[in-house]
Amino acid sequence: MSAKEKIYSIVAHDAHDDRHHGAISVPIYQTSLFSFDTYEQLNLARLDEQENFVYSRGNNPTVRYLEDKLAQLEQGERAKCFASGMAAISAAIMSIVKQGDHVICTHQAYGPTREFLGVYLQKFGVETTFVDGSSLENWKRAVRPNTKLLYLESPTSMMFQLQDIRNCAALAQSIGAQTILDNSWATPCHQNPLMMGVSLVVHSITKYISGHSDCVGGVVVGSHRFMDPLMSTEYMLFGGIMTPQTAGLVTRGLRTLPMRMQRHETSGLKVAEYLGRQNYVRKVNHPGLTNHPQYELARTQMSGYSSLFSFESLESVAKLRAWADRLQYFRIGASWGGFESLINVNALNNNDQQTGSLVRLYIGSEDPDDLIRDMEEAWRCVTLSPSEGEIYEQNAGISQDG
Repeated sequence: MSAKEKIYSIVAHDAHDDRHHGAISVPIYQTSLFSFDTYEQLNLARLDEQENFVYSRGNNPTVRYLEDKLAQLEQGERAKCFASGMAAISAAIMSIVKQGDHVICTHQAYGPTREFLGVYLQKFGVETTFVDGSSLENWKRAVRPNTKLLYLESPTSMMFQLQDIRNCAALAQSIGAQTILDNSWATPCHQNPLMMGVSLVVHSITKYISGHSDCVGGVVVGSHRFMDPLMSTEYMLFGGIMTPQTAGLVTRGLRTLPMRMQRHETSGLKVAEYLGRQNYVRKVNHPGLTNHPQYELARTQMSGYSSLFSFESLESVAKLRAWADRLQYFRIGASWGGFESLINVNALNNNDQQTGSLVRLYIGSEDPDDLIRDMEEAWRCVTLSPSEGEIYEQNAGISQDG
């Protein structure tokens, strides 16, 4: 059985468990603490609260079940779930860096991650250099004697730029630094960074892993070498824990993750290929398209693709927002990874000084043919009514969404 096929069994199968009376779905342990028959039992449990159930801020059976599943999927030794993706990301970063350290980060990383590294951590004496992560030479040139962390997000979630994961991890190891990679876009179904030498993997569970737009969460996965210190310090002290109710919801979504990702991959590529043929589209940013500049690298790092991508257009933001307003199958909103298709339109700020628009699309579970017909009809209406875009431009402000 291939690693990709095995994922289906990991998410769907559990051995019979007498502790839960043979329940197929893991129970939600809605409790803040766990009691003991004797003080000796309590004291023994406290010696290793990460392996025993003492207090739900440290360990809870429902959350632990989800953590074990996610560790298996990412081929890591341990995982810890958090209340949000940023809670997981900030805890992972803080577990590696200290005052006086230097971080290198891809300049297209998630906006709050960039703010945390580039602004917030400055007051603790941690400096960050942001680089165009598509070139390994840029990472090498940014290295300092005090560089302790390379932060990757591959692919990035606005321009869908990849980093050479294996070589970045090797570079970090050669200078005594560590690597963290945000794997939310590809998921463990399509990419396993730990197997390429990355130290820690983070996810926004809010996205594909939960898959139903009904909960918020994050996870950090890695070896015991990195996870044990994180669990005993940042996890316990910051307190950004996942609740058992959220873990129950995420577990339910996780059961169908491989099937959903297969559907997302097929639908996303179909819509991306359609957009690549439209005259109002200058460029489609999807690493699964053969004309993507890093297509070959994508094939060596990923076994498949998800359904979030963007396209660039020389049309105005006003016109494309008017187009988005007319779409029936796409909701206008942030985030991604659920069952519903989403659209977000912003100004394009490119190094080549091109002006125009950047449209990010998330392709959900709908029929991709319906989505394509929806886009065609909306574009026809906006094209036939050019004044609509002009009115929109006068009345609407243009903001940049991270």
